Amino acid sequence: METKRIELSGWGRYPRRLETVVCPSRIEEVVPPASGAMIARGQGRSYGDAAMLADGLVMLTEQLTGLCEFDEATGILKAQAGMTLAQLIDAFLPRGWFPAVVPGTKFVSLGGCVAADIHGKNHHRDSGFGAHVREIELVLADGSLRRCSAENNEDLFWATVGGMGLTGIITGLTCQLIPVESSYLVVQHEQAGDLEQSFKVLSDKAWDDQYTVAWIDCLARKKALGRSVLMRGHHATRTDLPAHMRGKLYSTSRRQRNLGFDFPSWTLNATGMRAFNEVYYRLQGRRRHPFVADYDSFFFPLDSLGNWNRIYGKRGFIQYQCVLPVAEAYQGIRALLEAQAASGRSSFLSVLKRFGPQGPGLLSFPFEGYTLTLDLPVNDRGLFPFLEHLDAIVLKHSGRVYLAKDARLAPSVFRAMYPRLAEWLRVKREIDPQNRFDSDLARRLEIVPRT
Repeated sequence: METKRIELSGWGRYPRRLETVVCPSRIEEVVPPASGAMIARGQGRSYGDAAMLADGLVMLTEQLTGLCEFDEATGILKAQAGMTLAQLIDAFLPRGWFPAVVPGTKFVSLGGCVAADIHGKNHHRDSGFGAHVREIELVLADGSLRRCSAENNEDLFWATVGGMGLTGIITGLTCQLIPVESSYLVVQHEQAGDLEQSFKVLSDKAWDDQYTVAWIDCLARKKALGRSVLMRGHHATRTDLPAHMRGKLYSTSRRQRNLGFDFPSWTLNATGMRAFNEVYYRLQGRRRHPFVADYDSFFFPLDSLGNWNRIYGKRGFIQYQCVLPVAEAYQGIRALLEAQAASGRSSFLSVLKRFGPQGPGLLSFPFEGYTLTLDLPVNDRGLFPFLEHLDAIVLKHSGRVYLAKDARLAPSVFRAMYPRLAEWLRVKREIDPQNRFDSDLARRLEIVPRT
C-alpha cells in the first residue's frame, strides 16, 4: 500500500500536523508495518491528538465498512470496524433496530466507539458502548489476529475497550442493537433556575427517562449560576405517535449542509453568546409538555451542519470534559463554572449529564457521577494555564478528564486520574512489548514509560 503525507487533526482542529497515512481497502491489508510505530484512525472525531502520530504511520480505516452478519431475531450485528454509526442507522433503523449507545455525533466509526468506549445520554441506565460489544477482532503488533470478549481473552478485551487504539488495530466487532418501533422520540424539557435545581432534576427518579441531558448556560452568574434546560426522552412506540405519523414510522436522515469557511475569531464573543443563551434558555425551557422529535434532532443536532468545528476559527478549540463522583460533583462542578465565569471565557456548548456505575474498561472514562463538557476556543495564551486550573479543581474533587477529548493534559495529572493504568500497562507489555502501537496522545501523556 502506498503512503502519503496529509495534514491531520482531531475534531477540535488543535493540534494540526502533517502526518504519514495509509488507507487499506481490504481487511487483508491491515498489517502493522515491518518497523516503527503506528495508530489506527477511523473518522477522526476524537477531539485532540489520540488518532495522530507525528513520526509514525496512521492507518485510516474509513474504507473498511463491510457488513459481515446480522441476526434479525436478536439484533446482533457483526461488522467491520470502519463502519460508522450513520451507516449503521441508515441500514438498520428502517428494520427496527438502533445502536444501544450513541454519542453526540453519528459520524464516528464502530472501532472508534470501542477505542474511546463512547457514552451517551443513557449511560446512567445502559452504561457505555463497550457494555454492548460481544466480541472484538484485533490485529496485534506481530500481525496475528486475536478475538477477544468479556469471556475470552478478557484482559485484552477490557484493555481495548477505552484503550484509545493502543492495544492493536480493531478490524471488526460484534455488538448488540436495541429494538425500536420508530425513528422518533418522545421528548420533554424542564427549566432549572440554577445549578442546585439542575442537579435536583437530574437525580430525580420521577423525572428520569431512557435518555437525559442538561444544556448549561455557562455564562449565567451569581444566583443563576448553572441554570439549565434539562431534556429527557425515550424511543417512541407506534401508539406514542400522532395518527398522521403512524403511516411512516421511520424517517430518513436529515440533509447535511456544509460550513465552507472559518468563522472570524471575534464571532464567539461573550456578548453574543450571552444573548444566544438567554434566548435558548427561555424558548427551549418552555417546552414542558411532551413532544415528538426525530432521532437526528435529539441525538445529533450539530451533525446537520457539516464542519461545524469551523465556527471556532482557524486556531480550533478544546473540548474539555470531566466526570466527578456523586458525593463531590455539585461542589466540583460549581467550582468549575465559577472559574469559567471569573475568567470571562464563553463556551459555545456546555452539557451536564449523569453517569451510571463504572464499567470494566481499564482506561474507560465514565464512572458513577456527573460529567460536564465545555467548548473553549484556542484564541489566547491564557487558555492553557486556565485549563490547568480546571484540572486542579477536577483532581481536588476526585475526578478525571476524557482522553478522547484531551489535547493538553500533563502526564502526572493523567496518572493521578486513571488509577487502573498499571493493570492496563501489564496487558500492553504482554501483547505489544515494543510499543508498536503508539500515538501523539500516548507520547504526550507518557502512557507507556519511555526508555
